[in-house]
Amino acid sequence: MTVQNHSFDAQDALLTPSEVAKLFRVNPKTVTRWARAGKLSAIRTLGGHRRFRASEIQRCLEEMSGEEPA
Repeated sequence: MTVQNHSFDAQDALLTPSEVAKLFRVNPKTVTRWARAGKLSAIRTLGGHRRFRASEIQRCLEEMSGEEPA
């Protein structure tokens, strides 16, 4: 078995659906529906829970607000 060691910075942090929901000001169930519909890509934990990359969420928030990425 090969284990890949990736270094993560703050932008690569994984967020829960509740944390993402707070950023978008929506219900966590809405975040889950977006993931199922393919609007957000989610990573599944070993326990089957969804997690979202902070960098992708930040990019989505910037696109929604019309800002250019830094």
